[in-house]
Amino acid sequence: MHLEELRSLLTRHARPDWTTAIDGVLISKVDRSDPPEPSMSGTVLAVIAQGSKRLALGDRVYEYGAGQYLVASVDLPVSGQFTRADPEQPALGFGLLLEPPVVAELLLQAGPGDTPRTSGGAPSGIIVSDAPAALLDAVVRLLRLLDEPRDRAVLAPLVTREILWRLITGDQGATVRQLGLADSSLSHVSRAVGWIREHFAEPFRVEDVARMSGMSVSAFYRNFQAVTAMSPIQFQKQIRLQEARLLLATHPGDVTGVGHRVGYDNPSQFSREYRRQFGAPPSKDAVRLRQAVRTSSGVLP
Repeated sequence: MHLEELRSLLTRHARPDWTTAIDGVLISKVDRSDPPEPSMSGTVLAVIAQGSKRLALGDRVYEYGAGQYLVASVDLPVSGQFTRADPEQPALGFGLLLEPPVVAELLLQAGPGDTPRTSGGAPSGIIVSDAPAALLDAVVRLLRLLDEPRDRAVLAPLVTREILWRLITGDQGATVRQLGLADSSLSHVSRAVGWIREHFAEPFRVEDVARMSGMSVSAFYRNFQAVTAMSPIQFQKQIRLQEARLLLATHPGDVTGVGHRVGYDNPSQFSREYRRQFGAPPSKDAVRLRQAVRTSSGVLP
């Protein structure tokens, strides 16, 4: 029953840009299975109501379908595609942006023993699980408020908090709880991830980033790998290549310049690693990207 109403609500309120009248709530409606595309995950809860999706993070692959949810607790470079989506049965999904301060507030309000104990090790930055009925019920009630503008401003924050509480106390709650703990291993790794993203074009010493994150080098390596499925250097490479692809969409004739801007001093190395990541050398991929833009809405994604 929850999934049936969820599909109806998602279909009715889907917009081309995925936004809704409720801040932080997204609706996706996709009617074709395109090849995998790289992107950043964001920190988000995603619930699939129809169709299925595959997400790759480093050497890990996550697949989830109708009645399942995914939580990304760190903004990570991923590659994703809807694997079951067509015009007759489009893939339908609900998304909720996760705010660490709200998670922290709920943890502070919880009584002793209300939440399971959180282990010290860092969980994976992405998890997938079956959605319990209570979680789906809360998602449906939040989406119903899209049809009730008078009640939306007051009730939407309350139902959003309920959804977060269902996650915090659910099977995969360890990941969400660490999102709200300032001194958790996940928070330490998130600081490092943020720093590398902001300084992706600069060389760095892992020892320095570990120190900045407040962890020993050995603990930093172990927890960073657990969260991101990559080493810090591999993570930086993913960010560099994704940024290069965005730049090439607008500067297709300046492959060497783009490589230099994202931190590659050696054009051959840039071309080799770009081809390994995206399946074509930068110059050819740039042409394909420009053609894709011309045949779409005319606006770069």
